[in-house]
Amino acid sequence: MAIRLGQLIEQLGGSLHGDPDFLVQKISPLETATPSSLAFLSNPLYRSQLATTQAGCVIVSPEMQSSVPAGSACIVSSNPYLYFAKVTQFWRQQQVAADRDALVHPSAVVHPQAVVHPTARIGPLCVVEAGARVGAHSWLKSRVTVGEQCQVGERCILHSGVVIGADGFGFAPHADGWVKIEQLGAVRIGNDVEIGANTSIDRGALADTVIEDGVKLDNQIQIGHNCHIGAHTAMAGCVGVAGSAKIGKHCTFGGAAMILGHLTIADNVHISSGSLVSRSISEPGQYTGFYPLAKNADWEKTAAIVRNLGTMREKLRQLEKITKNKE
Repeated sequence: MAIRLGQLIEQLGGSLHGDPDFLVQKISPLETATPSSLAFLSNPLYRSQLATTQAGCVIVSPEMQSSVPAGSACIVSSNPYLYFAKVTQFWRQQQVAADRDALVHPSAVVHPQAVVHPTARIGPLCVVEAGARVGAHSWLKSRVTVGEQCQVGERCILHSGVVIGADGFGFAPHADGWVKIEQLGAVRIGNDVEIGANTSIDRGALADTVIEDGVKLDNQIQIGHNCHIGAHTAMAGCVGVAGSAKIGKHCTFGGAAMILGHLTIADNVHISSGSLVSRSISEPGQYTGFYPLAKNADWEKTAAIVRNLGTMREKLRQLEKITKNKE
């Protein structure tokens, strides 16, 4: 596949310095680019790679334009990284447009009562169960399961192994064991959501689990039943969210962060990797928290001490002042 530079400018804007009929045959990093490649530079730390790149065209900021090697075209953008992201989207759209023969793979199982938009792509070995809906231009990669009555919005991407609508973890204790609580809700996923490989989103017990527009989930994430994830929140790999947690908009969660159930997290909260969120958060900001594993009683004592360290420090300072004055 090849795309003219002029076609990119027509679609995405930017200022082209070079031949609009130049054909881009691949998108490459600066250090491995060839004369038929399009590359980009967004971080000035990699300016040395720009000086030696073989790329036929480079996306750069106005400040970096003068550093583009002689003979290479450039696209000047105020935000080269964002422009690069849009180029990758346009490139993928052209690839998909060239391969429209099988929007639903022959090996996929789509229930007659499911509703799949004519522009959606259903990959190999996918299962779309009764009453499920898949919106326009969404793409289910291989082995994705969308459970009964669950909804996937428009322009969503679900990567291999994603499971939407498995039963939530609900059991009532009984003297003889556990009694299953039937999960009667579903999962509702908004538009422009991307879900990484082998991520699971459980259906609600009674009300639905909700993933709002623009949410981005990495690989191997667990979202428990009845959770509500606000628009444009992003989670890195192996995050776990226990049931009935309500997470705000524009939040971020580093890898392996854990959120306990029934908590409420405000908009614009950012959780560091490996942190355990054990209480609700009402104010935006960056949060980090973890303790070494210990017996619960010891851990609670340690947590109480850490929580009061600020007060203890002030008291120590006051005692030091008193001691010095007595001297």
